[in-house]
Amino acid sequence: MKNVTDSFVFLGHWPSAGSFGFNTDILSTNLINLSVVLGVLIFFGKGVCADNLLSLSDLLDNRKERILSTIRNSEELRGKAIEQLEKARARLKKVETEADQFRVNGYSEIEREKMNLINSIYKTLEQLENYKNETIQFEQQKAINQVRQRVFQQALEGALGTLNSCLNNELHLRTINANIGMLGTMNEITD
Repeated sequence: MKNVTDSFVFLGHWPSAGSFGFNTDILSTNLINLSVVLGVLIFFGKGVCADNLLSLSDLLDNRKERILSTIRNSEELRGKAIEQLEKARARLKKVETEADQFRVNGYSEIEREKMNLINSIYKTLEQLENYKNETIQFEQQKAINQVRQRVFQQALEGALGTLNSCLNNELHLRTINANIGMLGTMNEITD
């Protein structure tokens, strides 16, 4: 694909010979210049998109399944964190019971352990929630980018289809011959 882009950059800087030249302003180009450009696009880009494209609905379905899977995984992690919180609360009750027994020996140490335990659990829950939100946002952005690419490809294919339907055989053959002549001239210049 880079070679195709380089070809167009080279054609845009190709000096005109006499009254013949390429008009790189798309809005003011005529049908022949457009057909030359699209002929080159068709010639070089024919096999690029044909083999590896999924339909847009399949792409969206796959992305939706991945997002749902990520949400399910995040919900499982959240459930585990809540379970850990419940265990921590049970442990806290146990620690509080032991605190009553050992109040004389270490009341302040037990309180510190209690607060550390609660803070640790809340931090874990907060981190899991942040991870879930970041994952969802990342997957949504990825899906949006893929949909944009697919829409662009479909628009390009539609434009090429419209152009191909407008070309007759004689004009198509003249365009191909002109492109082959230009490519031969470019090869002679680069050699």
